[in-house]
Order: sequence, then C-alpha cells, then structure tokens
Amino acid sequence: MVKYSPRILNRTFAALADPTRRRILAHLARGDQCVSRLARPHAMSLPAVSKHLRVLEKAGLLRRRRYGRVHQLKLEAKPMEQAIRWIEEYRKFWDGSLDRLADYLERTNKQIGRKGRK
Repeated sequence: MVKYSPRILNRTFAALADPTRRRILAHLARGDQCVSRLARPHAMSLPAVSKHLRVLEKAGLLRRRRYGRVHQLKLEAKPMEQAIRWIEEYRKFWDGSLDRLADYLERTNKQIGRKGRK
C-alpha cells in the first residue's frame, strides 16, 4: 500500500467537500482568474468567497499571485493526485470484492439450476 500524508489528504478532502469550492476549482480549470471574477457567479459576498479561497489555498489547490491590488488565482492539482491514488487503492479493493461476489452468485445460480432440473 502506498504511504499518504494524512494532513494533505484531510485538507484536500475537506476543501473538496464544499460545492462552492468545487465550482471555484471548475472555473479555475478553465484558466487563471482574479478574485472578483471568480466571485461573480456565486450568490455570496466577496468576503465569503475569500474564505472559500483561503481554504483552497491552505489545501494547496490554488496559487495566488498579487499584481498590485489584483489577486490572480491559478489551479494547483497536485494535492488531488495523492487523493486520486488513495481512492484508487479502494477502487481496486471494491472491484476485487465485487468480482468475487459475482463469481459466488454465478456458482450459486448454477447449483440452484441443477437442483431445479432433478
């Protein structure tokens, strides 16, 4: 099993848990944007959006650059790579478990079919 940093995973999943933050990341996936432009589609105040941005920034999911009074934001996907690897470990587990269940059900159905023909 691959070793993961619990702190990074916790911050990443906590940041991704909120739908507003996921929408912000989706906007940033299309390209760098300033804070005011990111705030426009959300029905909340600029300070509220800024709080979401700080959570994303602490999780390492975005990078902020200042040009005078303008804050330019860029998506940083690296923390998501570790989360994807963590999820992949469990996907392999569930795929294997479901394959074993399918095999079991197939064997059971064949046995029931044989008993029904007697």
